[in-house]
Amino acid sequence: MSATIVAKDLAAGHGDRVLFSGLELVVAPGDVVGLVGVNGAGKSTLLRLLAGLAAPEQGTVRLSPPTATVGHLPQEPERREGETVRAFLSRRTGVAAAQTELDAATQALVEGLPGADDAYAVGLERWLSLGGADLEERSEEVAADLGLAVDLEQPMASLSGGQAARAGLASLLLSRYDVFLLDEPTNDLDLDGLARLEDFVTGLRAGTVLVSHDREFLARTVNRVLELDLAQQQVRGYGGGYEAYLAEREVARRHAREEYEEYADRRSSLEERGRTQRAWMDKGVKNARRKAPDNDKIGRKFRSEASEKQAAKARQTERMIERLETVEEPRKEWELRMEIAAAPRAGAVVATLRAAVVKRGSFTLGPVNLEVGWAERIAITGANGSGKTTLLAALLGRAALDEGHSALGPGVVVGEVDQARGLFLGDEALLDAFGAAVPEWAPAEVRTLLAKFGLRADHVLRPAASLSPGERTRAALALLQARGVNLLVLDEPTNHLDLAAIEQLESALSSYPGTLLLVTHDRRMLEAVHTTRRLELTAGRVTDRLP
Repeated sequence: MSATIVAKDLAAGHGDRVLFSGLELVVAPGDVVGLVGVNGAGKSTLLRLLAGLAAPEQGTVRLSPPTATVGHLPQEPERREGETVRAFLSRRTGVAAAQTELDAATQALVEGLPGADDAYAVGLERWLSLGGADLEERSEEVAADLGLAVDLEQPMASLSGGQAARAGLASLLLSRYDVFLLDEPTNDLDLDGLARLEDFVTGLRAGTVLVSHDREFLARTVNRVLELDLAQQQVRGYGGGYEAYLAEREVARRHAREEYEEYADRRSSLEERGRTQRAWMDKGVKNARRKAPDNDKIGRKFRSEASEKQAAKARQTERMIERLETVEEPRKEWELRMEIAAAPRAGAVVATLRAAVVKRGSFTLGPVNLEVGWAERIAITGANGSGKTTLLAALLGRAALDEGHSALGPGVVVGEVDQARGLFLGDEALLDAFGAAVPEWAPAEVRTLLAKFGLRADHVLRPAASLSPGERTRAALALLQARGVNLLVLDEPTNHLDLAAIEQLESALSSYPGTLLLVTHDRRMLEAVHTTRRLELTAGRVTDRLP
């Protein structure tokens, strides 16, 4: 069915901290709204409000018609203990919940309860509209089409990262909601998956609100942009696509700065005039008292009138200042200004694999013969499940080889941002987890560095695992600045990072002098970051190419 979602005067925050207020949004069928803003601006919070999963502090969210279905797909698909792939797909498509409602309505109908007929009719229509009737058949077809070569009765927890990404994409492609709310759907997808997702989103007749930090994906899909500007505490809507938004935002920011500077210059000029006029007035009064003899009534009157004129001019200037329309100074956005600390140079050969083979169940990587030289900048690409992360583990000596040999060169100091951001997934406080990685740093130094990465007092004492994915990524990047490294390994570093932070990371990589191993499906990052070599993986086989 055609459905529209309307948000009016929406406000949300965390404690005393306001995320946004006065938010207005209408999402009609065919709209694809890109939701942008820095990490922590409230993008995921807004999606939860639109989905009805949380109550706003102010304002309303209305769905028309009220019976329409809203699909909210969060950033990190929850892998529930014991849940099979088939059950995961049923839950994510909303069919499982609709089936439960239909079963309850059927039981009420059998028992002859009042209103059971209507409840059953509504439940059946909902189940059918979500695709419950043929979900099993479609699940098999979509899984096969995506290359998800696993038994759908297999537990989700047993899937590899690449397989889990395919299962998440399958759940989206199988969905038949009336409104889609997608939080970072591009994370962990390979190039083929991104292309399929783009086709799916652009082909939807349903209204869609999505959060993504994949700039190319945004450019290809959205037809409107809603920006949550945390620094200015403003919400702005932009018509047109993502590129039009970037251009219009730049013009708007320039005009805001020019308008403020014009106001500030005008006010400063008037205040300076007022000070001069008051100084002249005070000087005239003093001179009149000092120089004029008591019997010089004409001179005294003249000087008195001159002083009064200066006072009148000063008052007039003050009124002009009061009548000025105040223009607030545009506040600068928080920026991730990072550097990657470089350790002393390692040897000429940084890492080697000789006839290396790694076997993981039915998957085999290799045999691989590879030598990574000092200061090489290598992009590693390939479909999900092709062995990119396994190759990194073999190069770093973390994966036990079934055959062959691996070695790191002398003096190699590894700095890594892994896909799972695994260093910050425990129950200990972020301050303690980070401090354990740099024991020579005092807690105050750790706090100062983390604050530069947007992780302040309310973050550092929380369990690291309770941080958002974007916050854990920033913590991992902060560690690169804290520890000098000469072999930098980045496995999907843009996942969960906001757009401004991604650009800052690209800038930091441009000045990093050591060896770089970069795994990413971010097409614009592959263009922006200079590489000297590219390794392409296909089903465990490595092809060495020039970039």
